[in-house]
Amino acid sequence: MLNPQAEAIIANGRARGWLTEPEAKRLLGCYEIPVPDFRVARSSAEAATAAIELGYPLAAKVVSPQIVHKTEVEGVALELCDEAAVKAVFARFETLPAFEGMLIEPMVSGVELIIGAKNDELFGPVILLGIGGTGVELYGDTAIRMAPLREKDIPAMVKRLKGRQVIEGFRGRPGVDMASLTKLMRAFSQLAMDLADDFESIDLNPVMGNSEGCVVADARVMLSELAPE
Repeated sequence: MLNPQAEAIIANGRARGWLTEPEAKRLLGCYEIPVPDFRVARSSAEAATAAIELGYPLAAKVVSPQIVHKTEVEGVALELCDEAAVKAVFARFETLPAFEGMLIEPMVSGVELIIGAKNDELFGPVILLGIGGTGVELYGDTAIRMAPLREKDIPAMVKRLKGRQVIEGFRGRPGVDMASLTKLMRAFSQLAMDLADDFESIDLNPVMGNSEGCVVADARVMLSELAPE
């Protein structure tokens, strides 16, 4: 069952049928799923102040109720290293349709993973784990389990991935902290179960994993249509 804060977030996005990135990350926060510390700036001055508070380098994304796929409108900017760059990106973003603000957050490094959920008509929420970036697009390197996930399911899903060595560590490179990945995925599984009547798909892409933990760098939640009364 969703808590009141999560219910309010879902209700706010219901009319448009999806959650903006700030909404999606606040929803993840309700389940203690790690996301970067972020700010939503609604003016160039607010963006400059947020950049000082968060520290460089930064990532910036457009926030608009009309833009689901931010990369298609060049609504994502990475590795911003000074105030001039932040203000220049803000000026560009505010020309995009229905601009509401700019999400600003610190850059996160690590192995790119994708974690997702879909609502299957027969089986209910199904959870996906895969290698992110070009790996998932070119090779379909993913593993799937039905929710709710048990603790032993996460290592089993990793073992099914062709690129599992980037998670486990290889050639002297540290792998992804499995305790953190397991905790994140089990919390995400619970979110999918609690949200089962309300969502079509949830994409956490990328999730940045390293030896210290896992952080959701971007998130998209597509809501289901309300059943007629």
